[in-house]
Amino acid sequence: MDIISITGAAYIVAALLFILSLAGLSKHETSRNGLTYGMVGMAVALAATIAQTVDVSEYVDDRGLVIALLVAAVAIGAVIGLWRARIVEMTGMPELIALLHSFVGLAAVLIGWNGHLEGSHYELDSLNNIHEAEVSIGIFIGAVTFTGSIVANLKLSARMKSAPLMLPGKNLINVGSLVLFAILTVVYVAAEAESGLQNAILVALTVLALALGWHLVASIGGGDMPVVVSMLNSYSGWAAAASGFLLGNDLLIVTGALVGSSGAYLSYIMCKAMNRSFISVIAGGFGIEAPAGDAKDYGEHREIQADAVAELLAGASSVVITPGYGMAVAQAQYPVADLTAKLRAKGVDVRFGIHPVAGRLPGHMNVLLAEAKLPYDIVLEMDEINDDFPDTDVVLVIGANDTVNPAASEDPTSPIAGMPVLEVWNAKDVIVFKRSMAAGYAGVQNPLFFRDNSQMLFGDAKDKVEEIVHHLN
Repeated sequence: MDIISITGAAYIVAALLFILSLAGLSKHETSRNGLTYGMVGMAVALAATIAQTVDVSEYVDDRGLVIALLVAAVAIGAVIGLWRARIVEMTGMPELIALLHSFVGLAAVLIGWNGHLEGSHYELDSLNNIHEAEVSIGIFIGAVTFTGSIVANLKLSARMKSAPLMLPGKNLINVGSLVLFAILTVVYVAAEAESGLQNAILVALTVLALALGWHLVASIGGGDMPVVVSMLNSYSGWAAAASGFLLGNDLLIVTGALVGSSGAYLSYIMCKAMNRSFISVIAGGFGIEAPAGDAKDYGEHREIQADAVAELLAGASSVVITPGYGMAVAQAQYPVADLTAKLRAKGVDVRFGIHPVAGRLPGHMNVLLAEAKLPYDIVLEMDEINDDFPDTDVVLVIGANDTVNPAASEDPTSPIAGMPVLEVWNAKDVIVFKRSMAAGYAGVQNPLFFRDNSQMLFGDAKDKVEEIVHHLN
């Protein structure tokens, strides 16, 4: 059996492992197996690709140089990947993922340009045209993914304002860019192969796509950034699939299609959970106007101390904890797990309510709670727990803000109007853990803080939870 046949078989095995990985990652209980399947599948794919490249390299002048470059590239990538994985905090995971998406987009752009420079030499003109169309589409998707992911990284890491960029006629800019892309692609395909006109058109198309990617994500506000991360995941998948067509690599096509479709479906689910239009979000906030400043006077808030919270909890029969990004920043999941254990030991029914977009990454809170070894059966989704709040004695809102904002259901003028939220205000008592009265990531004030049954516990969430645990002893 020749190396091509072996590689083809290995690619099929890798593709099946990737499918099993996605299936495993869909549930807490099987997520570790899903991760293992993905790692093994990638190792198989990488080994097969290296073997095929080494075999084909016998037709080049300097085979040793090709192999050395290949090994060096793999080694450098592995070292950087291991280094970043070891030092990244969970709070930094969203921006790291956005940055990784940018690498996929950049790779697609480089592969597309390589396909253009090598040219196509089919006997049929129709096949040459298809190749050139693949080059154009691959570069466009890759460039949009590249700059869009960089903007997402900057917003998530707070190096760029989370507020949406509202340029005059921004919707016209997006639509016009897509129309111009279609025109440039047609002219590129129709132009004489490897001519100066083709080169100029492809440069213009690349610049257009880079600018569009930047504008698309910059136009999306902070409240929708979790959707943006999954959307960019989808874009990176389609960019990889486009590269697969250019390289004639079946595994890249299959893998890219898996990532692209699953990312798009996840984005759709999240948009539905947030009552957002899927089309408007992926089109860079198409049709969404800039939010007006919230100048409403909600009255005065009330403060509470850790010892008083401990007293409330000790007398409660049911407690719900709703975590958010603030819990991740404070690394409070471990003392929260201790608090949960102590309360359950006293006979208190403790559960967690997780909003679909809590944190800045899909599943962010679930990962943190699993990291603290909290039982899966007490971690419930928003739809599973919202009806139980009226019968709940105490709700602890730890670092959440926009996901527990009653303005979403009560104020039609709010920028987050219509977004389903955790209806914590229906509980008997609500304790909100925050560092200050500042608005959340979406930049919207939260009237929950001023409700008669709400009290604010200011300070670092980890320190405050530890204080409460101490007073419970």
